Amino acid sequence: MYESKHEELLPRHRFAKRVLVHMLYAIGVILVIMALGVLGNMWFESISLHDAVFNVALIIAGIGSTSLPQTIAGKLFFSVYGIFVGLVFMATLGIVLAPVAHRLLHKLHLDENSDEDDDEGQ
Repeated sequence: MYESKHEELLPRHRFAKRVLVHMLYAIGVILVIMALGVLGNMWFESISLHDAVFNVALIIAGIGSTSLPQTIAGKLFFSVYGIFVGLVFMATLGIVLAPVAHRLLHKLHLDENSDEDDDEGQ
């Protein structure tokens, strides 16, 4: 997927496309996690779709839900879901930052190789 350390740095337009693809992956992950939360919210708490979406959006944003769950199953679901959302946030951050980190490390490695080439030429 990424270029190896012996290849040239990716041109900016292809790098921008790579970042966009990673952003789309991250949005897809967020939408799936949101759908799971909405379904769980509606199943365990028997609330309307718009309230479930609102609760889940606030949980994903780290604010918390607008109403506390009333059932034991709802409380357990929200507990597990809250922890899961935190882990997914970290994974999604990795998905988004991976191309930037790779480009930075690749650029530093290219600079290191050009210094070694200069030393050999002297």
